[in-house]
Amino acid sequence: MLVLNEEQTRTALAWPALIEAIASMFTGDCVMPVRHHHDMEVPGESEATLLLMPAWLPGQYMGVKMVSVFPDNATRALPAIFGTYLLSSGKTGEMLAVIDGGELTARRTAATSALAARYLARTDAEKLLVCGSGRLSLNLIQAHAEGRSLKRIGIWGRDHDKAADIAGQARALGLDVIAVTDLESAARSADIISCGTLSSTPLIKGEWLKPGAHLDLVGGFKPDMRETDDAAIRRAEVFVDTRAGAMKEAGDIVQPLKSGVLTEDAIRAELSELVRETKSGRANDADITLFKSVGAALEDLAGAILAYEYARGRQA
Repeated sequence: MLVLNEEQTRTALAWPALIEAIASMFTGDCVMPVRHHHDMEVPGESEATLLLMPAWLPGQYMGVKMVSVFPDNATRALPAIFGTYLLSSGKTGEMLAVIDGGELTARRTAATSALAARYLARTDAEKLLVCGSGRLSLNLIQAHAEGRSLKRIGIWGRDHDKAADIAGQARALGLDVIAVTDLESAARSADIISCGTLSSTPLIKGEWLKPGAHLDLVGGFKPDMRETDDAAIRRAEVFVDTRAGAMKEAGDIVQPLKSGVLTEDAIRAELSELVRETKSGRANDADITLFKSVGAALEDLAGAILAYEYARGRQA
């Protein structure tokens, strides 16, 4: 059985290969129950969350990810998210690998956003704004920059020092990134806005979105969490990673559905339909597009298989 730590998982999940692995999984025969979502009390602190995400390819691989989200970990200088992925044989049940779930989650989430942007962002998009300064932000910058000629990348966070640190890490990787303080100004000029926060109140206002903008929302994963407002929902063509997940768990979708701002049939497509090309993405350069992702277990399985097969090949 292989055990892959954070660094080994990162090395095994190169962006081009990971994006293509996720695309392939969306068109394949993966079985993916809706994930288990449990709220957990933490005395004297914000409520935590336990997520269990199973998926399998019949006769090939099966896996499950266990993720915990403790929002107040920032006060302890710890990541908010910890996770472990268990990959097994889909034929015998034999355990094949234990993979660092935090790194897997961050990379597959960002890779899925980049995959969606392939269909939803303008091909000539040059300006990227990333909102949030947690673990996901650097991954979002890297993934969106993969295969796209970005000329200006900004990162905004409530803690400017953290955003500046992420910008520095990105520059060390050869990406021209600056930390910004004026969120509205940066959002108004951005071609792609990617939000990876734990916000419970809207950060990006719909009135800020310019014609042709693409808004990527990946942070909120509970019905009471939101990263944008109703104005954005009204103005945008709305897409989701999976309807089952987004309409149950994503506040940016659940709340507008409940209020009537959004209807189920107004959700243009889910990601598998875009990848399979059974439904179209961006229709023209003036459209505002919005992609809401809550995370799908098939994305984790795709990444876990890629990491396992990469590591096994290195050992051969």
